Order: sequence, then structure tokens, then C-alpha cells
Amino acid sequence: MTDSEALHPLRPFLKNWVWEHGHVGTRYLDCIDGEVKFDDGKKARFAAEKIFYVSLKKDADDAAHAAGPATHEGGLARFLHAAQYGKPEEAGSVADVQRAVQDCVELGLVCAYQQEAQSALARYAQEPMFDDEIRAEVIKDIRRMYVGLREQLALYDFTVFHGLPTPLLINEAPFIDWRVRAQPPQLFVSLPLGPYCLLVGTPSGKKARAGPVLWKPVATMGPFKDHNRHMVEAARLWLVAITEDQLISVQSRFAPVTPDKPEAAKS
Repeated sequence: MTDSEALHPLRPFLKNWVWEHGHVGTRYLDCIDGEVKFDDGKKARFAAEKIFYVSLKKDADDAAHAAGPATHEGGLARFLHAAQYGKPEEAGSVADVQRAVQDCVELGLVCAYQQEAQSALARYAQEPMFDDEIRAEVIKDIRRMYVGLREQLALYDFTVFHGLPTPLLINEAPFIDWRVRAQPPQLFVSLPLGPYCLLVGTPSGKKARAGPVLWKPVATMGPFKDHNRHMVEAARLWLVAITEDQLISVQSRFAPVTPDKPEAAKS
């Protein structure tokens, strides 16, 4: 898989944030220059950062790392569309939905470890090492941090909460481990599937396979009220919303610092 062939892991999710009334495209905040922008069409071209992929399977080999995420694109697209419109009957069979949820978790974690991967690449680049040695060390670092978490999440129970009253934001690393990020810690993880639907995982206590995915309509944000705040605080590259107002309200956080102009010389 070459860089030019690799689509961003969140491309399937971002389709749910596309504005399709009149001028079709995606509203996003460029976190680098602090500008609110509009990306024409449905391809989310702004999500173009280079992705360093590491397979988190227990017995992954070099080929697995090179191949990229092995997701079922058709099943994932069907699941994300069903979640967006709160129609579980259109999401596929029980097995299809379980597979789609695990694909979502896989893609969410790929985005979650990018910052660590890029930092490790930069760190090892300062050492007298060949490129393949650097890559191998980065893979080992990421696997040491994330393989255990991936195994835990495979046994979590997952629920799709849909019909949320406040539209969700999404950034380049939208997987939230509320056990770590929230104060006080909350025993769940989440991943936004669309502006009005959230995938939430909770410990199941099971030793084997997790149970079927549940679907729940909700009328309040409840424990997810801080979701958008976490998205804003963690955003480094881009932040997507369905309304421009949501982005303008946080724009000052990302606006580049402009040096103070020297005072005019007094006569």
C-alpha cells in the first residue's frame, strides 16, 4: 500500500459530516493557521496527514504492518450510515454489526497512536540507525503501548447512542478513553460515528467474545456532555463540525499568535 493509495482511516466517518444541502462539502477548522475552511465535495481532502500503521494483532508480522487496516469497507459504510440516521435495521446482521464496530475501534486506535508514532520516528531519526531499523523500533513502541488495550476493547460491550441533541465535533484522533481523559475517570471509551451518533464501549467482564451491539436513542447528552470539549482540547491538525458557528466559537484557541506591533516613536 503506497502513500498515494492510502486513504485516511477516518474518511468513512467524515462522510457523515458532509453538508449536502446546496454547496456540498465539509466545514473544518485548520488548527495550524486557525482558519475556518470549507472542503468542496465528499473526499475530505484536508485529512491528508501521513499515517504510520501498526497492526495491533497479537501475532502480527511485517506483512500485516505493511498491509494497513483490514476493514470490510462495505459493511463499515452501511453501519455508519445506519448510525447516522438511527436505523439499526439497516446496519446488517448481528455479525456484520459486530465486525463493523471492531473495524471502528481498529481505525480509532490507528488515529490515537499517530502522535506517539510521529514522535518516536523523530526521536529515532536522531540515532545512527537505518530506516528499516527505525520503523521496527517504532512498531515495537506502539505495540508495547496499545496491544493490551486492543485486546481489552475486543471484549467490551458496545452501544450506538443515536439522536444526540448536540452535534458532535470530530478531530484527527477522536477515540476518547474516558478512564484517562475524564475527571473523575469514567469507565467507558467512545468514538463519534457522525454528528448525532456516538459509539460507546464499556467493560463487559467477559473472557471470550463480547455481546451483540446495542442501539439506544437519547434525548440528552448525559455523560457525553464533555465530548466536544475533549475534541477541541486534543485537536492538533483539524476539527470538523456541521455548523460554522461551532468552529468559530473555538477559533481563538487555534489562531496563530501575532507579534505585538512596536509603538510608533513619539515625536
